[in-house]
Amino acid sequence: MTGAVAGLVLALGMASPSVPAVAATGYDIDSASSLQVVVNKHRPLNPASYVPSQLVRVQGELLQAQAANAYKQFSKAAKAAGVNVIPISGYRSYSQQASLYNSYVNQYGQATADTIAARPGYSEHQTGLAIDIGNASGTCALEACFATTPAGMWAAQHGREYGFIIRYPDGADAITGYTYEPWHLRYVGPALAGKITGSMTLEGYFGLEAAPGYL
Repeated sequence: MTGAVAGLVLALGMASPSVPAVAATGYDIDSASSLQVVVNKHRPLNPASYVPSQLVRVQGELLQAQAANAYKQFSKAAKAAGVNVIPISGYRSYSQQASLYNSYVNQYGQATADTIAARPGYSEHQTGLAIDIGNASGTCALEACFATTPAGMWAAQHGREYGFIIRYPDGADAITGYTYEPWHLRYVGPALAGKITGSMTLEGYFGLEAAPGYL
């Protein structure tokens, strides 16, 4: 692609094989390996079998290296403030996500399963950039009431400082397709995290269409 054509693509906001769809923002939201990749029910990982190149173990869970380092700082600061945060679920492979999703389908039916778990190839956990957290006491684990617990409040108040956002905020299910998950943190880097405020979603920030259901 020539410089002139590339410039036109950026100006028009058009996607091309070598230019991310929202390159004008300075972020690559298309590449599976990007720290800011947007994965939702309209935007599967490419390839679907993607595996991060560098995974680091943090308290028994795997995360992409930068996310792992950020989480260590996040949890260390929380502990210094008297809040014990524990990781519940980090990286999940395509096959692990398939097993989890199918278990929910068998338990609740597909319609409900689609609101609480991603289909394989559509999960943020597969990027190694998402982590579900909890309180050391187990209080309100993976429940909406987690938001009112010490770990939940710490994440909401300080997560952005370390590059984490609450990916599925309260009242955004019509956009994200998932119920409120105050425990599900997504690493996007401090610069972008600082811009995702309140109940804003990645879809909203990047001007993407809502993705309440699979295409």
